[in-house]
Amino acid sequence: MATEDLKAKADNFNPQKKEGPVARTIEEYTSRLPSDVFLWAAIGSMAVSATLKIMKKDEEALFVGQWPAPFLLLGIYNKIVKVEGKDKYSD
Repeated sequence: MATEDLKAKADNFNPQKKEGPVARTIEEYTSRLPSDVFLWAAIGSMAVSATLKIMKKDEEALFVGQWPAPFLLLGIYNKIVKVEGKDKYSD
């Protein structure tokens, strides 16, 4: 019985499917950036990581080498925001 109540509350929590103010603000600013920025940031961090590795700075190379994946994920987020709009269900 408690599970059904919880499910009913969850189903009725945000019936208009509107974004919160924080997500709306982030989407407003990230949608202004060209998607290429994130791609070039990922490629640039790979180049910096390779350069650091060649210079035998292994710890720094590993640190910078972890940046491409988050940059690419941010690029995907950026593209989704542009395709789906700031708030598809807003008035």
